[in-house]
Amino acid sequence: MPHFSPFQISSFLILIVAIAISYKHLTDRTSTESDPSMSTAKSLKTVMTSLSHAKIVPRHSSARGHADHGWLNTYHTFSFASYYDPEFQSFGALRVLNEDRVAPGTGFPTHAHRDAEIFSYILSGELTHRDSMLRKGSEGTNKDTFYRMKRGDVQFTTGGKGIAHSEGNEHSKDWVHFLQIWVTPWKRGLEPRYHTSTFNEAEKRKGFVSIISPLKGGPNATADEEKAAEPMIAGTIPIHADLLFSAGIIPKGEAFQYRIGGADAVQNKIDRKTYIHLAMTKGGKAKIKLDGREGSFLQEGDGAFVSKVNAGDTLSIESVGEEEAEVLVLDSN
Repeated sequence: MPHFSPFQISSFLILIVAIAISYKHLTDRTSTESDPSMSTAKSLKTVMTSLSHAKIVPRHSSARGHADHGWLNTYHTFSFASYYDPEFQSFGALRVLNEDRVAPGTGFPTHAHRDAEIFSYILSGELTHRDSMLRKGSEGTNKDTFYRMKRGDVQFTTGGKGIAHSEGNEHSKDWVHFLQIWVTPWKRGLEPRYHTSTFNEAEKRKGFVSIISPLKGGPNATADEEKAAEPMIAGTIPIHADLLFSAGIIPKGEAFQYRIGGADAVQNKIDRKTYIHLAMTKGGKAKIKLDGREGSFLQEGDGAFVSKVNAGDTLSIESVGEEEAEVLVLDSN
């Protein structure tokens, strides 16, 4: 039997270990090259199953109510005017979501609202608000009774116990494209009020921007709290409902994360009703994917009902189309 020195034995053992390590490296490399996704499968799986408990039901634009009156081309997500579908009456506190286009020199004449929280989100063009008490030509600088809204602007109205106004396109040639959204308030008979704010376009390309949040005083707000109109999230417009409204412009190939319920900004924490809407701004070239799910692609004009989610859950929204995607999130009780 051959005799080996301690040095030879040590060298032999080192050689065996080196061969084993090389073989393992080769095996791992071959496995990864045959399936490139394996190296990131674990992280992808974490993202894809982050909201496995959530129920996501698409609301395709082709199934929405639609009317073309010549001066007004409108799509209704929920029953509205002559469009009625008993399956689509509301979702949480969200009652109306209309995507409207109004021709130049036309618009909605003076009309009344009562016991509804109403806001307009401008996508393009100009929308002019006039209070029923203000004549054209005498606008002054009072934004409570007159305002010409442009892209980035949001005007909010508390209809309360009764208010009347008009909304029109006074531009000479351009159509105005905007979202008209109604929310059911937590109590009736509120004092009517307007709020108008502008939200930064660049910030919307970095992540979801909070636009509307609940009034800090809640359903039992005092007269002073109503007058102060302090929202739960600083810089937003206060609403008389347990609802958050946010908007983001997601660049092509990127994903934004939306946190259900905001940063502890809502009262009801369980089973939030979150509606996602992809605005029709890119000629059909924008497209999104929700929560990494294969069956959750939305085209422009589509929306989705997201339920069985709780405050603190994170919903991933990925832009997978040819153009950036303007996404609106309405998160209510």
